[in-house]
Amino acid sequence: MKLKKLTAGFLTAAMLASFAACDTGSGSTAENTGTDGADNTGDAVTAEVTSAKPDETVQLTVYSQLANYSGKFTGWFAEILKQKFNVEITIIPDPDGTFDTRMESGNLGDIVIFGSNGDEYKRAVTEGMLFDWNEDDILSDYGPYIKENMPYAIENNAVMNEGINGEKTVYGFGHNVATSTEDHETFFYTWDLRWDLYKQLGYPEINNIDDLYNIFVQMKEINPTDDNGGETYAASLWPDWDGNMVMYVKSFATAYWGFDELGFGLYDVEDGTYHHFNEENGPYLNSLKFFNRLFQADLLDPNSMTQTFAEMSEKVTAGGTFFSIFNYSGSIPYNTEEHTAEGKYMYTVTPNDATPIAYGMNVLGGNRIWTIGANTEYPELCMEILNYISTPEGCMTYNYGPRGLTWDYDENNNAYLTEFGETAHADKKNTNMPAEWGGGTYDNGSFQVNNTTWSIDASNPDSNGETYNKDNWKSRRTGATSDIQQDWMDFTGFYNSEEYLNSKPFKVALATPYSETSRSDDLKIIWQQVAECIKNYSWQAVYAENDAEYDRIVSEMIAQCNEYDPDGQCLQWCLDEAAYRSSLEEAVR
Repeated sequence: MKLKKLTAGFLTAAMLASFAACDTGSGSTAENTGTDGADNTGDAVTAEVTSAKPDETVQLTVYSQLANYSGKFTGWFAEILKQKFNVEITIIPDPDGTFDTRMESGNLGDIVIFGSNGDEYKRAVTEGMLFDWNEDDILSDYGPYIKENMPYAIENNAVMNEGINGEKTVYGFGHNVATSTEDHETFFYTWDLRWDLYKQLGYPEINNIDDLYNIFVQMKEINPTDDNGGETYAASLWPDWDGNMVMYVKSFATAYWGFDELGFGLYDVEDGTYHHFNEENGPYLNSLKFFNRLFQADLLDPNSMTQTFAEMSEKVTAGGTFFSIFNYSGSIPYNTEEHTAEGKYMYTVTPNDATPIAYGMNVLGGNRIWTIGANTEYPELCMEILNYISTPEGCMTYNYGPRGLTWDYDENNNAYLTEFGETAHADKKNTNMPAEWGGGTYDNGSFQVNNTTWSIDASNPDSNGETYNKDNWKSRRTGATSDIQQDWMDFTGFYNSEEYLNSKPFKVALATPYSETSRSDDLKIIWQQVAECIKNYSWQAVYAENDAEYDRIVSEMIAQCNEYDPDGQCLQWCLDEAAYRSSLEEAVR
């Protein structure tokens, strides 16, 4: 295990060094071929793609470990796939046991999307369940845009696979590919706060976590009920996405102190220090205590442990919360036309001592991998589909809908949403698509596999120097649409949350080819027991009625985890991973 880890590190360092050598500036070979080193922000290379479109409609299966959708795919994107490739697809998500069942059947699917490059991906590689993209020149002939414009993501996959089975074979590429190593992605943690209530309180200074707590107390005093007459809370959580720890608790630590999740703890992206979940005054326990403090003050939704994401969203939409670290559980559902017309608004405000994390853009691609199943009857067709969604037009289409109907370029090649497109993206769930585009709602027709090719903040070579992110398009940089939005802009001095957060202290998690090292079978058993222990006791601690009960529960959690893992194998694994990740980041630096 140790030898494999070191070998992967040396391979990665060598590959990163070769990337740096390619970025030679003006007049370089890379620039003249259009693959501008690791800073490919110019015109993308276009290549003629061989068509595999069949005469008769083909049924394809897409197994996506990221999908929330199951069954025959319908709607506008399904219609586009039918028109372009004469295919219909069935999406298979990944409930418990699905991967093992499909592996045993000998067929993962036609297109296979992995949620991570961890154990299950490695197992699929080792057992020959994925199609070799160099076989019969399939990548060159049917995926030329990928080959020419994602060279580092392709090479990264080959190097990773060499570390798995000793063969430098290409089986796919990771998600969120970037065109430049110099930028970070849009801030994931947006720190949404009820701005109208904050204004009503006189814009009090928020220097630290105690000030944030006091703001919540005051907000509840002036706004005790939501639009439906229900009780309001500072925050409303949900357990759906809990993994090794309680998701929202560890995410708050990431959003506040800039430590990134790693195993059973959090990792300092600046100095490589690892903080285990049980560290006294460490980020996880400090975050856990904050949410218990909210609960004890009736500032945390008491249904947080049992409700679904959808149920939480309904409360946010009704004004039942004052705060969210994520915009998708804050400003996006709350800032309806009705609310903003009433002078109500939720938007970005951070404590002065917060250092949120920002994720560096990655020319190597992320850990969610696009692949093709080894036993598909239609590898060329699958590759052609992946190539299409990797082109600028394909990327724009799966993000924003059919070109001409929902978006287009103006005479200066600046992207814009049409009037219908603005409506669709403002209310995806209730905007009906025309019959010729599959009917149904815009939301239901969107690409339900739930993965990306290019990073949303990557450069779009078809545009006039813009990215794929509509929030930063010149066409959408208009004045405030409400007085309360204008108030936020006037007070902060910024146009949007991205500008605001970029002006504040933050930490950058450098993009590297890091992926988790496989755990032994014995460690997997221990790991699962510890994970369940952390989650169960953490939720109990959140709901502790007083500090003494909280302390008792946390002590029991640590003691029980130690019983499951008396030799500290989990901690040692995490420390080894932190050292490995740090070495890769140093190579990038």
